[in-house]
Amino acid sequence: MEEMDSLVERCPRVAELDNESLERLNLMIGSVDESVGIDHLVNCLADNTSAGGDGVIRCYVGFEPSGKAHIGWKVLSLQLKRMIEAKANVLIFLADWHAWVNDKFNGKMEDIQLTAKYMEETFRALLDYPPEGEGPGELRFVWASSIMESGDYWARVLRCSKNMSLARVRRTFSIMGRSEDSSDGDLSRFFYPALQAADIFEMNIDVAIGGMDQRKAHMYMRDVADRWNWYKATCLHTPIISGLKSTGARMESFDHKMSKSDPNGAILLHDTEKKLSKKMRKAYLDPENPDSPVYELIQHIILPEHGELVITPKPEYGEPSTWNDLDSIKQAIASGEIHPFDAKMAVANGLSRGLDAVTKHFEEKPETLERVNELTK
Repeated sequence: MEEMDSLVERCPRVAELDNESLERLNLMIGSVDESVGIDHLVNCLADNTSAGGDGVIRCYVGFEPSGKAHIGWKVLSLQLKRMIEAKANVLIFLADWHAWVNDKFNGKMEDIQLTAKYMEETFRALLDYPPEGEGPGELRFVWASSIMESGDYWARVLRCSKNMSLARVRRTFSIMGRSEDSSDGDLSRFFYPALQAADIFEMNIDVAIGGMDQRKAHMYMRDVADRWNWYKATCLHTPIISGLKSTGARMESFDHKMSKSDPNGAILLHDTEKKLSKKMRKAYLDPENPDSPVYELIQHIILPEHGELVITPKPEYGEPSTWNDLDSIKQAIASGEIHPFDAKMAVANGLSRGLDAVTKHFEEKPETLERVNELTK
């Protein structure tokens, strides 16, 4: 987490927080790539209030139901676990109508909603089945179709669209995985950022969470709040995991982002340990380059979840060793103390252990995954 002086400079009211509130703040913002507008969250903690007026801090992350899960969901789930530990109410928003606008499953709502049910099952397992409800430290799922029945919602969508230029909206199209010039033939897509902003206000969200690729949507929401003098939710942006064959170098376009559309470059949550090892063998890792998707997986998943990376070379090549610091791991790989292959296999093993709950769930209850497999094969 940032130093106290830096936090106070960003938001003077941090100095008013007691130790318990500071610990909650640290859990919420300490491991993200970026936090924007922490004033609202700090005010909630200092005054024991929230956008809903009841003191329950509500955070949300939204997903288009679009297919099977990849390892990026694990990064988000670790952040959501921290939010639950910090006594926030965690809302996973299943954006079925947004997926329809974005032509997922060719706009077949039945398939979109089946995939949403699969997402519910997957996140329950990833989050270790926390209590569900609307209280602090609880999890809930909300579908877009459930809040769109309200006329007040659509009035809010119009307000979120008012005085926003087409050029401003086009600049957000990357949140749909589309280029700025991709949608002139489909007016519905121009409402997508307004829908996403309206969702946040409609559900009294205090903290909006998403990958760094969702930043433009959150900034659009904050612009809307300024125009209408509404509260501005704090935005937390988690790291993006690069495709396995990418160099891991950061690019504004997120072209390096891991995507399930490239099966060999993406780790799916349902990959067996054998398949994980096969994919990790081919992952980019140059001992002389400090950027690698392997290092990203260590930094954002292995160390936060397990606290260590366990290297287990074949006996003829050395003794097992345990590492708990990314810089030390990079130095050891650069010096030859750790062979890149052994590092990759250690990551595969750590990821596999972290996915045991998901594997167990779908072994015991395979029906939904089997139906999604049929849709995505």
